[in-house]
Formats: sequence, structure tokens, C-alpha cells
Amino acid sequence: MFFSPLEQFQILPFVDLGIGLFDLSITNAMITTVFSLGFILFVYYCLSVFGLSCFPSRWQLLLERLYLTTAGLIWDSIGLHGQKYFPFIFMIFSFILISNVSGLVPYSFTITSHLIQTMVLALGVFIGVVLICASTHGFHMLSLFLPGGTSLPLAFLLVPIEIVSYIFKPLSLAVRLFANMMAGHTLLKVIAGFAWAMMGSGGLLLIAHVVPLLVLIILFGLELAVALIQAYVFTILSCIYINDAIALH
Repeated sequence: MFFSPLEQFQILPFVDLGIGLFDLSITNAMITTVFSLGFILFVYYCLSVFGLSCFPSRWQLLLERLYLTTAGLIWDSIGLHGQKYFPFIFMIFSFILISNVSGLVPYSFTITSHLIQTMVLALGVFIGVVLICASTHGFHMLSLFLPGGTSLPLAFLLVPIEIVSYIFKPLSLAVRLFANMMAGHTLLKVIAGFAWAMMGSGGLLLIAHVVPLLVLIILFGLELAVALIQAYVFTILSCIYINDAIALH
């Protein structure tokens, strides 16, 4: 058992591989990331090899549901112009979803509970949004920072505010996912540690430890819902940002 609820987020190196200023060590975070990506590619490879069936298996039904959910998000948020971004959005949604859910497995590692990981995902979306906006509108994209009909004196106040708010979009996107996953897993660990301590005390506490265990089961279900919702929220916000870049809102 861990002594601190926060120790579950510690990145542990399994193989130290330092080359000069670069740290290429194999860590639990790296293994989890490779597993998440490998799982997605393996499932799709199996479906591509064995083909899709008119009588779908559970895996095919699951992937079809993910496909339809992502396609519906893109259609509702972006419309017809967003269909070409489907592979990018679908990969982000699948990766975050698998990373969130796999982190609920005991003794596993939740990579989305680290700000650096969620920040990389958010920056990838943000850079893509900027490139889409620049390629679609050119220098006219600068009108994002100056609303139409704004007077010159007011522009000196609004432009810096709009620039700061635009730059902070990836930060808010990353912090939202990181904070929710870290808080939920920490709470689960606290309740589990509390139940373990009661069970080790013996006597009446040994019987009473059933109560925090029941609470833990309920919280586990809530955390599973949070894992699904946060993947959905990250994806739909990414779609909204892409739509803003296309429509220049």
C-alpha cells in the first residue's frame, strides 16, 4: 500500500537510459502510453484483417459506437466542413478514453492525471486550430482579437484581453482533464486507505470497514462516469475550437 494518496501519480523509471541532456528512460508513464496507443491500433488491425461482420461482435459494436459518437460530435459542432478532421478527433477521443478508463485498473498508471501529458494533447489541438485558422483566413484571422465596431481607445483594452484569453485556451483544456482525473483518483485512494486502516485495527472497526468499502464502490462508479465524460468534454471542446477557427468567431 502507498503511504500517500499522491504516490500513485509518481513516475517510476524501470530502465534508466540517459544520453547527454536527454532522458530516454522507460517509465511507467511511457509503458501506459504505449499500451493505450497499441491497444487502439491492435483492435483496429484485428478488425481490418478479419473484416466487419453483419453480426457484429462486442468489440465491433464498441468501435461502431465510438465512431458514431465522434461523427455526431463533429457534425453537431463543426458541420460538413469538419468531416476531414474526423481521424484527428477520433484518435484523440479514443486515446483519452482508454487512458482514463485503464487508469481505474488497480496498480495501473493514469497518464491523464499528469498536467504535462494533458498539456501536450491540448497544445496539439491548439496548434492545429491555429494552423487551420491561418490557412483558411490568412492575416484576417487577427480579427479574432478585435471585435467589429470597436473604437480605437477601447481596442487598446480589448486586444490584450482577447490575446490572453486565446492563449489560455490550451491551458484551460489541459487543466480541466488533469484536475478531474487527479482529484477523483486521489479521493478513491483516500477512501481505500481509510478502509484498509480500519480493517487492520480489528475489533468493531473490522466490521465497520464495510461502510467505506461501499462508499468506494459508489465512488468507483462515479469515477468511471467522470473518465467517460472528461474524454467527451475534451473532444467536444476541441471540435468547438476548430469550428471557431473555421467560422472565425
